[in-house]
Amino acid sequence: MTPPDHPMHFTLRTSLVALALLASAASFAQEAAIRKTLAERLPQLKIDEVARTPIAGLYEVRVGSDIFYSDDKGEYLFVRGSMIETRTRTDLTEARVEKLLAIDFDKLPLKDAFAIRQGSGARRMAVFVDPNCGYCKRFERDLATVKDVTIYTFLLPILGADSTVKANDVWCAKDQVKVWRGWMLDNVAPPKVNPRCDTAALERNREFARQHAINGTPAVFFADGVRKAGAIPMDQVEKLLAAAAVKK
Repeated sequence: MTPPDHPMHFTLRTSLVALALLASAASFAQEAAIRKTLAERLPQLKIDEVARTPIAGLYEVRVGSDIFYSDDKGEYLFVRGSMIETRTRTDLTEARVEKLLAIDFDKLPLKDAFAIRQGSGARRMAVFVDPNCGYCKRFERDLATVKDVTIYTFLLPILGADSTVKANDVWCAKDQVKVWRGWMLDNVAPPKVNPRCDTAALERNREFARQHAINGTPAVFFADGVRKAGAIPMDQVEKLLAAAAVKK
């Protein structure tokens, strides 16, 4: 057996280090070439990051939270569509975007939400919802069946003037949860409240949504930072709540 300090081992280690440095330099040069080509041809594309993908010769081009794909020269740009890993049917594009848009749950402005506690309330999630959103109503009906969870509900009226009126009435209600669930589950209109009620929280929710690319409702956040858009199925909600509890 060749001793560790044998010249052959030194030569091998040196060769491996040299290969790694060459590969890193080649990757850097490739990414720089993509940036240069796209900057010249599409100057409006303000690139934040270029990274390799699992597919040889295909690169991810990130612009904010938008994901595009390019060949290794920047000659072609894939603007729409998702990259699917076929063995597990995983949408790699969706997973990447969700990671980019993830929010530290502890940094959510919970003072601008009301909490719905079900059972022990041990598990936590947050939803951004519009009172006139049909998907939100369907999702609320499903959420009402989830056990041992605290749901932080952020009112985000984005569907017109009536949404703002209803959101104001819910926010200003003495029992926000009862009025909210009454409207969402039983179609009981929120009672009118004192017009001098402070509804600044709703504007802060709109601003928070703008800053974090919350462009539709419902938008769902879990305690481990995972973010999902839309009225996701309840089996997925349960899996994500369980996963967040394990990571806690």
